[in-house]
Amino acid sequence: MKIVNGYISKGYRNYKKRIQFKLHRGDRVFCPICNSNFKKFAPYGLVKRENAKCYNCGSLERHRLLWKYLNERTTFFNNDEKIRLLHFAPEKCLYDIFSKNKNLDYNPCDLSPEKYAYNEIKKITKADLNNIPFDENSFDVVLCSHVLEHIPDDRKAMSELYRVMKKGAWGIFQVPIDYSRKTTYEDFTIISSKKRKKAFGQFDHVRWYGEDYKDRLKSVGFNVTEDEYIKSFTSEELYRFGLMPSEIIYFCRK
Repeated sequence: MKIVNGYISKGYRNYKKRIQFKLHRGDRVFCPICNSNFKKFAPYGLVKRENAKCYNCGSLERHRLLWKYLNERTTFFNNDEKIRLLHFAPEKCLYDIFSKNKNLDYNPCDLSPEKYAYNEIKKITKADLNNIPFDENSFDVVLCSHVLEHIPDDRKAMSELYRVMKKGAWGIFQVPIDYSRKTTYEDFTIISSKKRKKAFGQFDHVRWYGEDYKDRLKSVGFNVTEDEYIKSFTSEELYRFGLMPSEIIYFCRK
């Protein structure tokens, strides 16, 4: 019965997506991940952001920015040798492509892999970011987007990311940042979901990162570049690709 219900739910989701795709078809915005065009992207977020979510692949602003960065600023997709990739909290829009790419030795993982309904192509490994179940010097590239803000001991997690990367390897570690704050705000006496939402913007976040995020990454050994790649886009391109004009890429090399 569970399997049958799963098929019904999946079928309904696909049907709903096809309807949304037809309703919003246009040419004002373009998703570079799934190559789809719409009048605009869907609103998304606890506080709704306009022009945020792709009606086809479900990508958000940060996913589309990462995709364009990987294509335009790295050799990720045209490397001469196979890349061993570790990907935490794998977003479906990226998982679907990475898992089929023969140039990647793809290792998606999450603390709760059972919550993912799309692990049929490549199994999602159970992994605690504070105790990553891989040997040191294992990976060429690590992607970890919007995960560290959930973890109380984020420096331990950063140290683990550093440990499993090969010398010379690189990673991109994005988090929500409030640039009006010089230092990161965290208060571990705040434990209720309601109070955490008020303090940190989301019920399951434990901090608001500030301008010192780079320093926290550097403290565990990373060479960190705050790449303002977003400034290479015109205002028209920001709207067309559905990007956030304030997002900096945190490119970290071991």
